[in-house]
Amino acid sequence: MRKLNWLYALLLLNFAVLSQSSVSTYSFINYDQNHLNFDKDSSTFIKFYRKLHELNQGSGKRLTIAHIGGSHVQGGMWSNAFMENLQTCFNVYGGGYFAFPYKLAKTNGQPYASGFTSGKWKKCRCVTKDFCLPLGMNGISVSTNDSSNYFGMALTKRSVIKKFNTVRVYHNFNPSFEFYSLMKAKREDRIDKGYSIFRFDEPVDSISFSLMRCDTLVKDFILFGFSLEDDVASGFYLAGLGANGASSHSFLRCNYFKPQLATIKPDMVIISLGVNDVQAKDFSKSEFIAHYDSLIRIIKEVNPECAILLTTTTDNYVKRKTPNKRTEGAQEALFEVMRMHQVAVWDMYEIMGGYKSISKWTKTGLASRDRVHFSGKGYRILGTMMYEAIYNSYQYNQKNLYK
Repeated sequence: MRKLNWLYALLLLNFAVLSQSSVSTYSFINYDQNHLNFDKDSSTFIKFYRKLHELNQGSGKRLTIAHIGGSHVQGGMWSNAFMENLQTCFNVYGGGYFAFPYKLAKTNGQPYASGFTSGKWKKCRCVTKDFCLPLGMNGISVSTNDSSNYFGMALTKRSVIKKFNTVRVYHNFNPSFEFYSLMKAKREDRIDKGYSIFRFDEPVDSISFSLMRCDTLVKDFILFGFSLEDDVASGFYLAGLGANGASSHSFLRCNYFKPQLATIKPDMVIISLGVNDVQAKDFSKSEFIAHYDSLIRIIKEVNPECAILLTTTTDNYVKRKTPNKRTEGAQEALFEVMRMHQVAVWDMYEIMGGYKSISKWTKTGLASRDRVHFSGKGYRILGTMMYEAIYNSYQYNQKNLYK
């Protein structure tokens, strides 16, 4: 499918009012830039929009969206606002989450699910400081060698999905450990897929497991995360794959990234990396492109029809004081990747106001004082605007869905 950017821009004039009415209006935000950018081929997005249409008509079941990034994604507020808008717009409540128990790693987590445990765990991350293997699609894992332990996951009040009836526990199948659900469930171990699946007769909002060490032949039970699923009702499934400090090459270091991503087979992948790349003095535009190229190739191997959206790196400062000019190089790089792979770009850098704009977000309470991260309100604006850009593109392409 071909789409001309100038023609698409005309449509955006009609949606400008919608975009500004959905979030508070700020003079420094470029609302007229809130659209998806394509090169010549938007066919994967047409296929994704077709699935959206089927979900809207009641004939579709679930759409899976993976959001890959660093701290912007680990914090989860951006992804959750995006998810809330989708579920509300399409009037669905099923689907689910891939959720990591960040509390076990003693770090911040996403607002829709929270982990808990009675034991001691150590973390591995896909970033230099805590790097170790194995790592899965979330870029972080936790392990324990406790003789007795319990652990689990619970949805929070901020979760869009209120119940789930199926749980997949991604773990390392260590024969030295046994774990079982503290609630009645039907269990199936899928060693070939890397998870154990538990099915409940009635929907629940939390799950607990007991873990016992049987012997010491193989050290450490390793946990990669949970898939909490409502597979009765239709809706959206969100995999917020975030690791603080992650850069464009970080997820390429995860040995189970590809096989675990294949188990959820995303219909759309949103990649929001780059802040940690441009914070480095030795940032290389060519290496940045090469890392994205490798990551996209893996995603396309998992699902050749996956719609891939790149979000340009947000404006940021180095050590709170120095405006980061390298961010413009990252922006240019992603448009080159767009042309290489015929994916889409949501130009978040331009939308937020471009160079030095993070200071304006900070002054109005939309970003933190570090001039890198956003406030809860700021992340909600980003999530809402990203949803609007995708939804407007979906609406515009209604006539192309079944050509």
